[in-house]
Amino acid sequence: MRSVTYSMSVSLDGYIVGPDGGFDWTTPGDDVFRFWIEEIRQVGVHLMGRRLYETMLYWETADQDPSLDADNREWTALWKPLPKVVFSRTLSAVEGQARLATGSVAEEIERLRAEPGEGEIAIGGANLAAEAAALDLIDEYRAMVYPVLVGGGVPFFPHGERRVDLELIGTRTFGAGVVHLSHRVVR
Repeated sequence: MRSVTYSMSVSLDGYIVGPDGGFDWTTPGDDVFRFWIEEIRQVGVHLMGRRLYETMLYWETADQDPSLDADNREWTALWKPLPKVVFSRTLSAVEGQARLATGSVAEEIERLRAEPGEGEIAIGGANLAAEAAALDLIDEYRAMVYPVLVGGGVPFFPHGERRVDLELIGTRTFGAGVVHLSHRVVR
């Protein structure tokens, strides 16, 4: 069965976006960007909310920029053909290999797990991940922790009253003090 992963950059105090809506503190160094390239290779389909979809739209046409370096071209070549499911109450259409979700997050994940295919079902975006977490649909949490305290904003982890036990399955330290943590949900 395909696993469901939630992977985002996060400040040391636990936020994916600061109180001003910015995330400029997540600008990756070359080693972190190479890691994201390798991680996206494991993804079979990416689920995301509207805000993340709109942020990632840049990559749908980035390959047309002649000044793009080799790593960014490689990311674009992997991201563009990747199937994406967008959860939105306001969008009426999406671009590229994306489609609008026709069911709830639980229904979409159930459908994707039942379909033949390889690769992880990746979730991006705190609100969508919070919904999936509340339904116990996330198998693995991955946090790219940046050495910055932003003081508030959108939290990486959903604020709920449910305890979730996790098993550490991997760590990696990058330049500039960035640390990647992978935890599997203990069921």
